Amino acid sequence: MRSMWKGAISFGLVMIPVKLYAATEQKDIAFRQVHREDGGRIRFRRVCSVDGAEVPYEDVAKGYELPGGEMVILTDDDMAELPLASSKSIEVMHFTPADQLDPILFNRSYYVEPEAAGVRAYALLRDALERSGRVAIAQVALRQRESLATLRTRDGVLVLETLLWPDEVRGADFGFLDEDVEVRTQELRMATSLIDSMTVDFDPGEYHDRYREALQELVEAKTEGRDVVQPGEEAPEPASTSLADALRASLAAARGDQPEPAKSASGTKSSSGTKSSNGTKRAASATGARRPRAASGGGDDASEDNAAPAAKSRTTRSRASASAADDSQADKPAPRKARRKAS
Repeated sequence: MRSMWKGAISFGLVMIPVKLYAATEQKDIAFRQVHREDGGRIRFRRVCSVDGAEVPYEDVAKGYELPGGEMVILTDDDMAELPLASSKSIEVMHFTPADQLDPILFNRSYYVEPEAAGVRAYALLRDALERSGRVAIAQVALRQRESLATLRTRDGVLVLETLLWPDEVRGADFGFLDEDVEVRTQELRMATSLIDSMTVDFDPGEYHDRYREALQELVEAKTEGRDVVQPGEEAPEPASTSLADALRASLAAARGDQPEPAKSASGTKSSSGTKSSNGTKRAASATGARRPRAASGGGDDASEDNAAPAAKSRTTRSRASASAADDSQADKPAPRKARRKAS
């Protein structure tokens, strides 16, 4: 075993240097939380609820939340300044009969081993307690928590039993306690006889954790039948994200989610679009100017009859305009160079 605490028993003016060892251990079968599909281990990370960043263990502090939601933060330095007089000693305050202790107060048990320099004083206290039939009431601080404790003997060794403080024990506040329940004398006598017939000396070796044994057999059967999963290679843990990196990533994600605003048709500076629009307007007006008017009250046949002479008239006017243009071009005087060459 490995000691988990070193200090001294303070017994009057006597100091006994000792070590503490955990006297009990849990025999539960340990399970890991894994992914059902591939057997990969489930990881848990310390993530801040405010900025979403992962917090390293050295930056974790103790916080006491007030009713209004405000937080009082306590650091290791703050905790170190608290007055723990029994941080390195088991201070014996007085002695009391063992049967006056309610077992509900018992918390955890530790074996007490003396250092080489304190073996004689240790044996003296042990033998005196065993002869008196009493237990020592003491105070001790373990893992930054001060506890009430007892010192008693067991198989030639002192055992330190930490106790709960009285305000840590809940009261039995049940409604049936106020009811007037009648217990018949004959029934009470029969129950007492049944208790007497089932009374034996307690031997802890006769009792077993059947559930744990069945669970162990289940695990062994699956192992022998090779009903196991070999987890794949674990993915590397991502680098710790700082607050600035988280803000940059959030800003980039916000920009990527919002589409660019579309330009309005009226605000577009396109010369080709303007020309096209104007050209379309001129073509439309020209077409409208040349479009013949249909006779009032006429149907489709009247429109076709009127449209044919109009088209023929437009063709005649175009040819006449072309002939006039050719005649005017011929009547124009020739350039000077041409006249000089002729003379």
